[in-house]
Amino acid sequence: MRTIKNTLVIVFALALVSFTTSIIKKDVKVKDSKITWTGHKLTGKHEGTIGLKEGTLSFEGKKLVSANFTIDMTSINTTDLDGENKANLDGHLKSPEFFDVKNHPTASFKTTSVKGKDGKYDVTGEMTIKGLTSTISFEMEVADKAATAKLKVNRAKHNVKYGSSSFYDNLKDKVISDEFDLSVELSF
Repeated sequence: MRTIKNTLVIVFALALVSFTTSIIKKDVKVKDSKITWTGHKLTGKHEGTIGLKEGTLSFEGKKLVSANFTIDMTSINTTDLDGENKANLDGHLKSPEFFDVKNHPTASFKTTSVKGKDGKYDVTGEMTIKGLTSTISFEMEVADKAATAKLKVNRAKHNVKYGSSSFYDNLKDKVISDEFDLSVELSF
């Protein structure tokens, strides 16, 4: 009889713990979210947008515990140029010299660690671009039904070679920074 009572207490305790630590996944509202990029070169910069294909944020209570995203690389869009210049840069960014979107139509991010509280988090995860994965860390803020982050991505870690001094010498004023900026605004 004592064994049955002890077993029931253990089962009840495990059931209680499983209910109090449940993870809630929230889908990102893709159409209400926005990712902007900025690429820097020695003689200036270019800006644009890129679409999110899908994403989820997972919470334990109100605390962020993970974030996973798929980015639609085919949606690369330059916003600081018009006409033929815009079309040329958009095409160049989608070409094999840059992101090779024909062979790599998506990129992804999956968290490996989230630390923080009160809506401010240090996020670390794996960014995969062109089939190559690197570790990246950034700060993310979560409030109400929105999350924001600003991060730097090193394209050289993903074999994006064009204009990179990591791959080519003597580029002079044609060098393009290996790092590009992403500003992320998510709605969920």
